Amino acid sequence: MRKPQAGAGSGRRKQAASQEGREQHSRRSRQAKPLAPDGLAGQQEEEVSQAPISPYHLFRDTAEIIAFRGSLLSWYDREKRDLPWRRRAEDEVDLNRRAYAVWVSEVMLQQTQVATVINYYTRWMQKWPTLQDLASASLEEVNQLWAGLGYYSRGRRLQEGAQKVVEELGGHMPCTAETLQKLLPGVGRYTAGAIASIAFGQAAGVVDGNVVRVLCRVRAVGADPSSTLVSQQLWSLAQQLVDPARPGDFNQAAMELGATVCTPQHPLCSSCPVQSLCRAHQRVMREQLSASQSPPGIPDVEECAPNTGRCQLCLPHTESWNHTLGVTNFPRKPSRRPPREESSATCILEQPRAPGGARVLLVQRPSSGLLAGLWEFPTVSLEPSGQHPSKALLQELQNWAGPLPATYLQHLGEVVHTFSHIKLTYQVYGLVLEGQTSVTAAPPGARWLTREEFHTAAVSTAMKKVFRVYEAHQPGTCRGFKRSQVSTPSTRKKPSRGQQVLDNYFQPVSSTAQ
Repeated sequence: MRKPQAGAGSGRRKQAASQEGREQHSRRSRQAKPLAPDGLAGQQEEEVSQAPISPYHLFRDTAEIIAFRGSLLSWYDREKRDLPWRRRAEDEVDLNRRAYAVWVSEVMLQQTQVATVINYYTRWMQKWPTLQDLASASLEEVNQLWAGLGYYSRGRRLQEGAQKVVEELGGHMPCTAETLQKLLPGVGRYTAGAIASIAFGQAAGVVDGNVVRVLCRVRAVGADPSSTLVSQQLWSLAQQLVDPARPGDFNQAAMELGATVCTPQHPLCSSCPVQSLCRAHQRVMREQLSASQSPPGIPDVEECAPNTGRCQLCLPHTESWNHTLGVTNFPRKPSRRPPREESSATCILEQPRAPGGARVLLVQRPSSGLLAGLWEFPTVSLEPSGQHPSKALLQELQNWAGPLPATYLQHLGEVVHTFSHIKLTYQVYGLVLEGQTSVTAAPPGARWLTREEFHTAAVSTAMKKVFRVYEAHQPGTCRGFKRSQVSTPSTRKKPSRGQQVLDNYFQPVSSTAQ
C-alpha cells in the first residue's frame, strides 16, 4: 500500500477547532451530547431527543463494533505515520510530560497541516520540554516561536493553561476529559478527549474534521454535520466505537484514516480497512448496478426509508445523489460565508545608516483581537469616507518615530492576505530616512530592528509578505518618488478597491500635515 506524504490531510482539526471555539462559553462536559449556544441548550436537546434516528445510521450489534475496531487498529499498526508527537507519547513515562506533549501537538494541529506542524512542534518541545518551562516563558517568546503558524491565540492560551497547571494545580495535569475541559483555558471537548485518551488511556471518543468525514461515510450521514442533531450523533458514535483497551491508538487511527485514506476529494476506498462496513461504499456499489433486484417502490433492506423525508441524518430530500461524487456525497458541505474585505495602508520606515546596520520600525498590536501582541509595520485602516490616507499614515508614523522630514511615500505594491474571517488588502509603502540623524530609541510599544532581527521577530505571515514586497525594490528607490514612477495613463491597470481609496495618495506630504 502506498503511504501518503506527511502533509496529507490538510487542516485535520478544522471541525474540532471551530467547535472548541464555540465551546469556550460553556465548560460543562457532556459525554454524548454536543454543547449548544447559551440559552438554547434545553430547547435543542429536546428537539434532538425527539428526532427519529434510523438503525441504518447506527451499528447493528457489538460484533460489528468489534470488527470495526479490530480492522482499524490492525491497519493503523501497519500504516501509521512516524510523527514526533506520537514518538513522545509512546516513549514518555511521566504522565504529566506525556499529556503536555500531546496537548501541544493537538493545539498546533488545529487548522494547520501536519507537514507544517512538525518543524514548529520540534522547536517548541526543544525550547520548552515541560509545563514548567512554558509557564516561565514570556508571551513575547511564545509569539516569536509561533510566528507563521497562524491562529495566534492558540499559543497564548496554551501558555495560559501551562501557567494555571503550574501555579494552581501543583504541576499536575487534569487526567480526565471532563476535568481537562473544565479547568484548562482554550481546551474544548475534542482536545480534552484527545489528551485524556492518548496520554491517560481514558475511553473518551473524539470528533475532529477527519473523524466527521469517516463516520459520515461509514454510516451514510448526509445531513449537515455542523447541526446540533448530527453533531450529537457523531459524538455518540465516536464514544460507542472507541476501543477501551487502546483508546488513544483508536482515536489516532480514526483521524489517520480520514487524513490519509478517507480524504475529502480523492478517497482511496480500495485501501480502506473498514470498506466492508461502509454504508457510503455500499451505496456506490448499488448505484453501479444498473438493474435493481427490488421492485419499484419497495425500499432496499440496506436503504434508510427512502423518499419519506423523515430521517434527519440522510441527505436532504432537496439534494439528490450525485453519481459522479461517489462516497464524497458524504458528508454534506455546510455553506460558508465569504470573508469580509478590509483595506489597510502600511509603511516600512527604514533608517539605512543606523548604528549596527539599517533598521526598520515595528510597533506592537493590542493585547487582544486579531494578531494580538504581534509586531507589525505602522499601519492604518482605510475607509472610503475616512481621513485622507496620506495624513492618517504620516500621523501614525510620527506617533511612533517623532517629527519626520518633508518627504514622499513610495507605493511599492499590494499584499492580499486572508485570515479565517477577513480578507485584508495591504497597500504597501516605503519611506527611507536619508541624511537624517539616526534614531535608535523607540517609545514603549515600538522597536527599531535590523532586517535579520525582523525575520526572527514575532511577526505575522502577512507582515513577512509585506516586507518581501519592500525587499524586492533596490535600495534607494524609496526616495524622490514621483507619480510617474508607478504608472502612466496608458499602462496603469484598473485600480483595486484598496487602490481606489488611495487615489490621491501619490503626492508630497509635509511633516507638518495635520
